[in-house]
Amino acid sequence: MTEVYLYDAVRTPRGKARPDGGLAHLSPQELVRQQAAALAARCGDVAATPDALILGCVTQSGTQGGHIAMLAKLHADLPDATTAHSLNNYCASGLSAIGQAVAKIASGEIETALAGGVESMSGAPFLGDRAAFYTNRELPPHARFVPPVLAADRLAQAEGITRAELDAAALASQQKAGASEGDTALQASRIATGALNREECIRPLTTAESLAATPPSFGDLQTQYSGALDGATFEPLHSIAHAPPICDGAGLALVGGKGLDPPPRARVVAFAESGGDPAASLTAGFAAMDKVLVRAGLTLGAIDRIEFMEAFAVTIAKFLRDRDANPARVNVSGGHLAKGHPMGASGAILASTLLDALDACGGRYGLVVLTGAMGVGAAMIVERQ
Repeated sequence: MTEVYLYDAVRTPRGKARPDGGLAHLSPQELVRQQAAALAARCGDVAATPDALILGCVTQSGTQGGHIAMLAKLHADLPDATTAHSLNNYCASGLSAIGQAVAKIASGEIETALAGGVESMSGAPFLGDRAAFYTNRELPPHARFVPPVLAADRLAQAEGITRAELDAAALASQQKAGASEGDTALQASRIATGALNREECIRPLTTAESLAATPPSFGDLQTQYSGALDGATFEPLHSIAHAPPICDGAGLALVGGKGLDPPPRARVVAFAESGGDPAASLTAGFAAMDKVLVRAGLTLGAIDRIEFMEAFAVTIAKFLRDRDANPARVNVSGGHLAKGHPMGASGAILASTLLDALDACGGRYGLVVLTGAMGVGAAMIVERQ
């Protein structure tokens, strides 16, 4: 199989998903176009003439409907011969898109791809596609949709994770994100988009006291989704501060085989996806991580930088409690709790953030882990070149 490399990866800042948000005036295809243009400026013709454009996007309706990857391809003026693929794998979509590009290149099907994701949550709100699945009460409880934030409260109870642990995770994310804004090395691949050149969702005034004083926010959902929970109840713990802000954003990577110009930033060592028990939603990322470590023949101790998606505070709290990972190597520029979660884009954004973090520390191996609703997980290990 052909070795596969990330030649570069870029990302937008994340903008608040509201009418006056920093990216709200830009269409999703324009968010992608600006990242594609940045890659072409950084990498030359190889980025301007990819064999494929593969985009993750969760809410594929309205402004993001009609095959968003095809629309982005046309808007970015990519070659007619470039194929376009839109995919939805919930919160792991952006990393799944990169994984598909890796597989296509490794098999020899194509030589290069732009792969990543986009989500304009100001233009296409969460659950805005109004899928029948979200409210179908004829399905058995195990197969019914459970909102991720409700799954987070359920997981916290199942794992015995306390409110104090959730507060600590949220505070650490905010503090690291605030500190990283002035670190040019950690933002080397963040592309000013429109007029936005900073992470718009960070709350710099967050304190331990303000977190402790914020009440749980999502307890009423237990009544609304009682059928999906099969009658189970649990203590609400997550507040709005323990949930990643909804936001707009995009990320894109140039993926290719060996021998292209310019030199690659990282070699893809291994990629893995995992399904999971919907009743233990938000844990499939752990399973994907374990799988990718086995495929790479590595342990967490060998990983220099880790981007672990903060899919609510419970996931990062569980990771740091249960796994042998040095906290100083995890989410060094802050995570989703501070910077936000543009669903289909998050995997690609974290891949870009990981490359910057590895370059900044001169590290060798990096790991990115995504987890999502209803048992969705993906993970990738790269080796810095």
